[in-house]
Amino acid sequence: MDTPDEALVVRRCKDGDREAFRVLAERYEGTLFGIAYLMTHDRPTAEDSVQEAFLKMWKHLPSLRSEDKLRAWLVRILINEVRNAERKARAPTVPLEAASEQAISDSFERTIESAEVRQRLREAIRTLPRDQKEAVVLRYFGGLSTSDAAAAMGCREGTVKSRVSRGIDRLQAVLRSFGNEGADI
Repeated sequence: MDTPDEALVVRRCKDGDREAFRVLAERYEGTLFGIAYLMTHDRPTAEDSVQEAFLKMWKHLPSLRSEDKLRAWLVRILINEVRNAERKARAPTVPLEAASEQAISDSFERTIESAEVRQRLREAIRTLPRDQKEAVVLRYFGGLSTSDAAAAMGCREGTVKSRVSRGIDRLQAVLRSFGNEGADI
């Protein structure tokens, strides 16, 4: 939970308070967009997925049992929306070169300093199998704990750890092939 008053905001939202919903949407919009964009590599698809996730959050929030699990629950909804969008689209995405630098979340911008390294990392993330991409993006760019990532992905913590480990190994190999000999993630 990001702030002590978040549980109160969630309870107000459960009671139909639209202002409380706006507060939650503003709080999570950047993080969710960053995760969706890194998973889809397509700004419109990421935006649509985030919007659909928020709509489903509003509709199903009364079923959330533990207010302190909102983030993991919301990310789980987002992952399902991204998967649905991928199934529906199956169309080519916008090349990364054409994507706006603003498409990456603030936490990702702070994590990676060089524009060249960011570009290479986005290209490397694109090469990961979906399960590894989800795990790496949720843990390192979405800021979820292993436990929350497991809840969001619908798998065990050990599975998340394994996927993250394999994903990081693959990212390092891809970055080395791009010419970043000392690429450590």
